[in-house]
Amino acid sequence: MNTLLYITWNVDPVAFALGPVEVRWYGLLYALGFVLGITLLAKMFKSEGYPEEWADKVLIYTIIATIIGSRLGHVFFYDWEYYSQHLSEIFMIWRGGLASHGGVIAIIISSWLLCKYTFHKSFLWFGDRFMIPAVFVGSMIRLGNLMNSEIYGGETSLPWGFQFVREYPAGTPLELIPACHPTQIYEAGSYMLLFIVLLSLYYFTDAKKREGLICGTAFAVFFLIRFLLEFIKNDQAAFEADMVLNMGQLLSIPFILLGIGFIVYSFVKPKHK
Repeated sequence: MNTLLYITWNVDPVAFALGPVEVRWYGLLYALGFVLGITLLAKMFKSEGYPEEWADKVLIYTIIATIIGSRLGHVFFYDWEYYSQHLSEIFMIWRGGLASHGGVIAIIISSWLLCKYTFHKSFLWFGDRFMIPAVFVGSMIRLGNLMNSEIYGGETSLPWGFQFVREYPAGTPLELIPACHPTQIYEAGSYMLLFIVLLSLYYFTDAKKREGLICGTAFAVFFLIRFLLEFIKNDQAAFEADMVLNMGQLLSIPFILLGIGFIVYSFVKPKHK
């Protein structure tokens, strides 16, 4: 194998340290995504004459839902066999283990609660606005995964393959480290393009007058991207080895169908004036 063709990736996941506290790139990118996303949502609310303060409530609910949902998603979808015997470790998030599908489910629940008890708006009205920054956050999270050298794809001979050095014992010769698909970049780039499309639909078309159209497009395309890229990703859990579709794909299918349903609904229901 000619290692000169490939990209050697050996970035330290720790961005900097403040005394004994390490600040990681993953956390920084996650936080950046949330800050910029909520700022955008506040501007969207303001442009439509709604209180910017609504965005603060969304931030609080979303952070709590993301942390709890992502952790429980990992526990129940990917590693219940272990955690069923170690219940005290379920909320030890610092040890790693988050699943995005669990986070999405929790965010849907928290969004419904916000819409019913705070905004007094329909879930789809909120979704048409919330899903735009949410897709942006998804892109930032995947860049965080890249900085952690995690959740990458299988081996490839393509010249942009990444050799994830940190996944191998120190001192391993480069010629023994296979080049793999940098699926984190594939996903981050795809989600960023989707974010631009959704933002354009919101600002430059009357799509937001068709309740559910932007939200449905976000769900359907976002999870279709996830579904397709899973074909070239490494399995996240051992039990996926013999599955035709892995857990990530199986969990993505309901969200794709949900998105299609929202799109159909948006054209069946009369357009808002």
